[in-house]
Amino acid sequence: MKQFWLKFFTWWSSQTFGTQLWTWRFGELVGEDEDGNRYYRTKGGKIDPTLGFERRWVIYNGYAEASRVPPSWHGWLHHTIDTPPTAETYTPRLWEKPHRPNMTGTPDAYRPSGSTLASGQRPKATGDYQPWTPV
Repeated sequence: MKQFWLKFFTWWSSQTFGTQLWTWRFGELVGEDEDGNRYYRTKGGKIDPTLGFERRWVIYNGYAEASRVPPSWHGWLHHTIDTPPTAETYTPRLWEKPHRPNMTGTPDAYRPSGSTLASGQRPKATGDYQPWTPV
């Protein structure tokens, strides 16, 4: 029963009931990424008359966070490229890193040297700073 109410009222846990109904009625599965997110478009690539192009959307596997969409799927979702990543044979280059979601606010967040969050205390001044004093 809890899952029903979560699906009915919350958008951040995968999809709402309305999105599930819309996807079932008008959606066509295009593919799935390595995180389990599923990508859809209107059946047959039909052009939406109100938008002037086909609708494309993602159903997240778990928490809905936009940074969880890999770059290849991001381009397809935003109509930058027309071919979905599942329809092309793409091999990543050696210098490309695997996709990582936004880690801000988590223990894995980037903390540059000199940040008070990196070491817990402010580093000593290097001597190149002259504090202002009133004359």
